[in-house]
Amino acid sequence: MYYINDMARPISNLEITPDEERELRRRIASPSVSKRDHIRAEIVLLRGCGIRQVDVAAKLGISIPMVNKWSQRFDREGIKGLEDAPGRGRKESIPAEVVNRVITEATTPPRPMKRWSNRTMADHVGISADSVNRIWRANDIKPHIIKTFKISNDPAFEEKFWDIIGLYLSPPDKALVLCCDEKSQCQALDRTQLALPLGAGGYRKTKTHDYTRHGTITLFAALNYLDGKIIHRTEERHTHVEWLRFLKQIDRETPKKLDIHLIVDNYGTHKEENVRKWLGRHPRFKLHFTPTSSSWMNLVERFFADITDECIREGSFSSVRELVRDIELYMAQRNLNPKRYVWKASGEAILRKIDGARAKLAEVKNGA
Repeated sequence: MYYINDMARPISNLEITPDEERELRRRIASPSVSKRDHIRAEIVLLRGCGIRQVDVAAKLGISIPMVNKWSQRFDREGIKGLEDAPGRGRKESIPAEVVNRVITEATTPPRPMKRWSNRTMADHVGISADSVNRIWRANDIKPHIIKTFKISNDPAFEEKFWDIIGLYLSPPDKALVLCCDEKSQCQALDRTQLALPLGAGGYRKTKTHDYTRHGTITLFAALNYLDGKIIHRTEERHTHVEWLRFLKQIDRETPKKLDIHLIVDNYGTHKEENVRKWLGRHPRFKLHFTPTSSSWMNLVERFFADITDECIREGSFSSVRELVRDIELYMAQRNLNPKRYVWKASGEAILRKIDGARAKLAEVKNGA
């Protein structure tokens, strides 16, 4: 129990129960609580610790009458006293049924439309586009954002899932865990004109909409899960021949006394007969296959996203050789200061999300 004891004049005790204190601290820590409610909770906690009104006002940058008002409201009504009185604030001018339509119909535009915009939804329900925007923002609805997903139908999904999660969360001793894959179709695109310099107040990069294609290459990469360094090579193609060359490179560039655990997908070249024969002669290589349609489990995909954004996609290359040169430079600089991708999510939490997605997908199929 906490008491206020301002000097000079006696006031009634401000009592805060343990449950009330937990709720006040939750409001202060929560990012989803409004600034208004955050400040009111801070006022009460500070006053409950015996801090004077003038000092609370100075600490929070607010007025003394404001501190006094919410201290008295809490003293009389507890947590409920920190809420605005009924009837205060601007009256809602949009009928509740219209607001409900803007929310519930956000993902179901009429055929042949595939998604709403602010303006088309506004025309549909008879309010302004700004009002639609405010309603969607208040409810965290973003019809313009689409996330890609695919649920694996691999019958051995959980077995493969836990095999790879185990490598991430508890890497084996005296071994390397390498996340491997190939990024095919890396294009050497040559923009037809140079980018324009930023003008005064400019903040956007520019590039021409057209380009000349000079060819493609495949980037093979093996991400060391323990230190973030990458073994790589570039090839013109990505058949089992190139994959086997990459395995031999990994064999040359890693300590012979260590086992090599490779996390790979189910691409046919990874299982080709000559590859399997070579792996049989090199028993320190142990392959772990991700479940089908589950490339998100292979952390090398995170690296491919980085090199695409930072080196390949925005570049203009006059030849494949120039593209390869820039990739080599990027890799050399990155391995000097390697970036680790650490797996943090628990397997149980991931499976719960997958089960939830499967349930939603079943609902969609049943309703179709």
